[in-house]
Amino acid sequence: TILYSYFRSSCSWRVRIALALKGISYDVVPVNLLKDGGQQFSAEFKAMNPMQQVPALKIDGITLSQSLAIIHYLEDTRPNPRLLPQDPKKRAQVRMIADLIVSGIQPLQNLSVLKQMGEKKTEWAQNCISSGFQALEQTLQHTAGRYCVGDEVSMADLCLVPQVFNAERFKVDMGPYPTITRINKALLELEAFKLSHPSRQPDTPAELRA
Repeated sequence: TILYSYFRSSCSWRVRIALALKGISYDVVPVNLLKDGGQQFSAEFKAMNPMQQVPALKIDGITLSQSLAIIHYLEDTRPNPRLLPQDPKKRAQVRMIADLIVSGIQPLQNLSVLKQMGEKKTEWAQNCISSGFQALEQTLQHTAGRYCVGDEVSMADLCLVPQVFNAERFKVDMGPYPTITRINKALLELEAFKLSHPSRQPDTPAELRA
């Protein structure tokens, strides 16, 4: 199993958490999104993932891209521990929160968009994340237990932690989001979230290592 990943990519981090939780061993092939004008734009990588984004996962003889598609596949083929609740209502809530982050927040503040924003990029990222977090905070007040949905770690949590990391990188004030902050802190105490953290990847620059 091979994961094409970039240490700071939040989409890659989601998949790294899933692999760690499910105890799946894998090799990392780092794809540096900044170096050489972006290694994701190489002809070789484009042939594998036409969207020219990380992550991509080679597993069971197929290559998958898109973090949630990868996590769904891992869930279908390696169901322990479960990342989607059995209860249909809770399952829908997990998907709703995951979608809120992966469609409603992350793409608006990712590298390709920020490149086009020039010197406004920090302000733009802060605004996108803050408006998304206002909705997320309100949603979590209805669904959260210890984690995003009840007391079991789910796909929603795999999306939350990397997004909070991005928010902190862009110096978003987390004061208005006590529920997000509390859940994030609880998750970062779990081994799978520590192992998969951007500060502990093979391609993490020395000065950012934990």
